[in-house]
Amino acid sequence: MARTLQPKQRAVLHIINVESGVMTTRFESDALLFEAPNWSPDGETLYVNGDGNLYQLGVEEGDLEQIDLGGLPEINNDHVLSPDGRTMYLSCQDGHIYAFDLVGGVSRRVTNDRGPKFSHYLHGVSPDGQTLAYIGLSTANGDVVTNVYTIPAVGGEDVQITDDGYPDDGSEFSPDGQWIYFNSERGSTPPGHAQLFRVPVAGGAPEQLTFDERVNWFPHPSPAGGRLVYVSFPPGTLGHPEDVDVIVRVLEEDGTSRDLMRVFGGQGTINVPSWSPDGRRIAFVSYPIGDGMSGSLSD
Repeated sequence: MARTLQPKQRAVLHIINVESGVMTTRFESDALLFEAPNWSPDGETLYVNGDGNLYQLGVEEGDLEQIDLGGLPEINNDHVLSPDGRTMYLSCQDGHIYAFDLVGGVSRRVTNDRGPKFSHYLHGVSPDGQTLAYIGLSTANGDVVTNVYTIPAVGGEDVQITDDGYPDDGSEFSPDGQWIYFNSERGSTPPGHAQLFRVPVAGGAPEQLTFDERVNWFPHPSPAGGRLVYVSFPPGTLGHPEDVDVIVRVLEEDGTSRDLMRVFGGQGTINVPSWSPDGRRIAFVSYPIGDGMSGSLSD
């Protein structure tokens, strides 16, 4: 079931220059809880989800416009554009991933039927548009198990990249298509203590990228290469809840992290790739309540 706003809460869409820290507020609503902005390859359009639907709006001006998905099941906040901008890949509430042609308005299911206890959560499309990276969630035998998988964008055989009991999420391709970045609790003793990792697309041992006391989720590599943006939750957080104080952070090429923006948000803030195509800006969402600030620049 789609999330809704609390009383006196609003959803605020921000755009921030990662280098200068200059931020603008592009759009806000006290009626629709929208989430997870994607940026079109031409840099002119942003896409968000809300109330189980997909919406678009111009980067510079205009209101939200709902996109008719032609009878697809309700979508969640896992949606990623193809590199050419023609196809939106969507995770739906029936547990499957669909491809929706933004030009022709037709859709098709991509994922295979692995039974009612297996769900697919999309996070990445390869730079050549040929492969999707997703998190497979299995609830067999009463245990919840998540692993990183890939599947051809046209449909076909799934490839399991990780195979263990560690909670994984947020699988996304590097700009050169050689790595999959993700967050995981592997290597941590406290429950919920997710850090950032990457693993070769061909498979192999994951490499840990962050090593701090906070809970780090959803690494998004810049299309220009060299840095990641991610959302950092307070120490001790379990999962990636909504309505908490989080920090949008940048992991630089030298391995150092810096705070970019402090926001009241979490789930929905930056779940999917949200870099501008030139790698200079990101879009993200905050969810202030009452007179609370929608975001504050970090020192």
